[in-house]
Amino acid sequence: MSKFLITGGAGFIGGNFCHYMVNQYPKDSFVCLDALTYAGNLETLQPIMDKSNFKFVKEDICNREKIFELFEQERFDYVINFAAESHVDRSIENPGVFIQTNVIGTQTLMDACRKYGIVRYHQVSTDEVYGDLPLDKPQEFFTETTPLHTSSPYSASKASADLLVLAYHRTFGLPITISRCSNNYGPYQFPEKLIPLIIKKALADEPLPIYGTGANVRDWLHVYDHCTAIDLIVRKGKDGEVYNIGGHNERTNLQVVKTILNYLNKPETLISYVKDRAGHDLRYAIDPTKLVTELGWKPKYNFETGIGSTIQWNIDNQDWLEHIISGEYLRFMSAYYK
Repeated sequence: MSKFLITGGAGFIGGNFCHYMVNQYPKDSFVCLDALTYAGNLETLQPIMDKSNFKFVKEDICNREKIFELFEQERFDYVINFAAESHVDRSIENPGVFIQTNVIGTQTLMDACRKYGIVRYHQVSTDEVYGDLPLDKPQEFFTETTPLHTSSPYSASKASADLLVLAYHRTFGLPITISRCSNNYGPYQFPEKLIPLIIKKALADEPLPIYGTGANVRDWLHVYDHCTAIDLIVRKGKDGEVYNIGGHNERTNLQVVKTILNYLNKPETLISYVKDRAGHDLRYAIDPTKLVTELGWKPKYNFETGIGSTIQWNIDNQDWLEHIISGEYLRFMSAYYK
């Protein structure tokens, strides 16, 4: 029996990971820690809140005193850090918040790991630390040895955290792994992100805002496949190693939007092109060869199967989405903690 700390577990990817792990490993125990900022939603965790092997703690990973108290009390075997500010546009508006959470918060967790001892600390990172790839060279991919070349305060903060994690491994011998994943989609994704935003607006027959010409390319991965990859890395990965996670599902933003419109039988006239954002990366594409060959990972979904189930989930869970938009989930959290 192992005890896991999952930070940022009320967010999109962290929440899906909590669902996956709690149900997959009923003999292990899981503590989910989240500060419940705007993108953290306790309603996401409702289906597992009453599980005997799951506990939720509301706290900020930057609160050193409280984090150390929690480690003293729980004595974790594994720490998996999803906690992060992650929206590029928001990082351009307010970089300081991203540095605080993504760098200082990571340091706080690792200092606690050093003091109390762990089997492994895993840092959930992003392919955005590599910068971008040219559109006219489709044969090029990000590998684990691609130099870091950040484009936004968000990606710079994540790259900084990655370097700090690697330094703690080399200097202090902390057992760590890092994963860098391509764009995720799936259930419980906050509706500011591209796919849930487009689904919501298309269902309401509202204009669909597309940056620039929509030619920017992303490598899409279903969040379930991300969860299985992290589970595999945490349990079987080599200490001190970085693993890229991607499914070779490259699509332009415009292709993604048109796929959603086609699924919903909505007209392409809803598409509205808006001014491109600052520092907008051209193309992301992950080479997951290391993860596949060394650890035997294999994704369950391709984009066609994954996007269909994701659209249907959003259709079937309008209450969850409306609660976020209306602020109802904030009232729910207030009542829960009262």
